[in-house]
Amino acid sequence: MYKKFFGLHSSPFNVNPDPRFLFATSHTEEALSCLTYGIQSRKGFVLLTGEVGTGKTTLLNKLMEWLRQQRVSTAFVFNSRMNVPEFLDYMMADFGIPCESQSKSHILQKLNHWLLERYRAGETAVLIVDEAQNLSDEVLEEIRLLTNLETASEKLLQIVLVGQPELDLKLRQPNLRQLRQRVMLRAKTQPLTRPEMDAYVKQRLAVAGAVESTIFDDEALALVHHYSGGIPRVVNLICDHCLIHAFVEGQASVNAVIAETGIRDLDLGDPAHGARSRADDGNVGMMQAIQSLAERLRQFEMSISPERKV
Repeated sequence: MYKKFFGLHSSPFNVNPDPRFLFATSHTEEALSCLTYGIQSRKGFVLLTGEVGTGKTTLLNKLMEWLRQQRVSTAFVFNSRMNVPEFLDYMMADFGIPCESQSKSHILQKLNHWLLERYRAGETAVLIVDEAQNLSDEVLEEIRLLTNLETASEKLLQIVLVGQPELDLKLRQPNLRQLRQRVMLRAKTQPLTRPEMDAYVKQRLAVAGAVESTIFDDEALALVHHYSGGIPRVVNLICDHCLIHAFVEGQASVNAVIAETGIRDLDLGDPAHGARSRADDGNVGMMQAIQSLAERLRQFEMSISPERKV
């Protein structure tokens, strides 16, 4: 709704994990390098963890874009609320491996034969599991057993487990120690520092087509970082609402007053609550703010309509 007003061709602060908007910090570059190295070197297990809203899924999409360019066979499991048969069935279907039988032994035989064919052809197969902190212990154990599919020197299946910090805690359980010991590489996503966030906002605006890189003034950016804690998802929510408010007010830039209004609508609470609280509050606040903004926009559109009654 505000794109034309600010000279944009796309929305710069959507919360969708669009790899075009991946902002390279030292942490994201290190994490992406860790993931690609683990896959290329056939390390078997690689772990990616990070707080809610710190860009794990965006990073994953960038990884999968690279995997497609390399023509790597990939299965991506995004629903972690599955039992063992459902998990195996979904994995086989996503790899495109036909399997007539639902027998676990038959499924594993078909998978092993398919992986050996890929290996002999010099190809790699990667299983990516998102939201892995929600996996049951039984499914995690089954994933561990998949690493037994190997040659004398290398793992046939490369596995990337992705989750919130609870995944690290879960893997410390005594019954999962064998899985923990097989994790060869660990990567993490982190909140943005203030300088990183300023550059992040400017980059997203530029990717969306902005010619002017100072749509947000310094005071507004300071407020955004203070209330978001550098969590990219919450930064996006705040900045999107700031642009909507600026558009409604007919302001070509976002100052501290407009930023405060956008932040107040999101009801983010006390920034001292921590990263998890800010991300969760941002999701709740977004729903509450939509109704308020919808009403304000309706009133604004009525005020500029040529058909309005005087």
